[in-house]
Amino acid sequence: MKIALINENSQAAKNSQIEAALKKVVEPMGHTVDNYGMYSATDDVQLTYVQAGILAAILLNSGAADYVVTGCGTGEGAMLACNSFPGVLCGHVEDPVDAYTFAQVNDGNCVAMPFAKGCGWGMELNWEYVFEKLFGFGSGKGYPADRVVPEQNNKKILDLVRASSMNDLIDTLKKIEAMEPVEGITNMEHLVSRAVAGERFRELFFASCKDDAIKAYVESLLK
Repeated sequence: MKIALINENSQAAKNSQIEAALKKVVEPMGHTVDNYGMYSATDDVQLTYVQAGILAAILLNSGAADYVVTGCGTGEGAMLACNSFPGVLCGHVEDPVDAYTFAQVNDGNCVAMPFAKGCGWGMELNWEYVFEKLFGFGSGKGYPADRVVPEQNNKKILDLVRASSMNDLIDTLKKIEAMEPVEGITNMEHLVSRAVAGERFRELFFASCKDDAIKAYVESLLK
C-alpha cells in the first residue's frame, strides 16, 4: 500500500515527526510512504486544510496513493474537506481505538488527525499506536464480532449513497479552480493549482498516477 502524508500550514512544523512515526510503523508491514508536505511552516507553497482535501482527492482518485494520512489543528476541518470529494472516505481519528474501529467498521481510505489538540508529551507514541491499529490488522472486517455482517452491509450502503450524491471529480476541481473572488474571503483563488504546486508534488504524483484523465488535468494546471 502506498500511503500519502499531507500536512496543512498550521501544523506543518510537525511534518518530519509525523513522517518518522508513520514510516517506523508501516514500512515493516511492507507499506511505503510518500510525503507531500508541507515540510515546514515556511514552505513557499502554503496549504490550507481545504487544499489538503483537494490534494487527497486527486491522489486517491488517480491511484497515486492508496491511503491518505492528513489532519490539522483539531482534525475536524481536514476531515470535512476530505469528505467533500468523491472517492475519499475520511475518518476523524484521535486515538488507537478510533483508528481500529474506523478501519474495521468504516473501511475508509483517509484519516484526519488532530496535530495540535492533545499533542503534548507522548504525542509521537500516540501517533505510532494509531498507525499500528489503522494499518496493522487489515480493514473492513467489521466490529464487534456480533455486528460483523450488519456493519459490512452498512458500509456497502454508504458507498452506494455516496456514489449517488457525489459529482465527477474533474468537473468538481474545475469549478473550484474557477471560483470568483468573494468579498470578505481571502486566499480562495486558484485553490486547486496551488494545492498541486508543492515542492515534491511533480516527482511523487507523476511517478504513481494511474488515471490518464486526472493526470492530464493536473498537467494543465502545472503548465
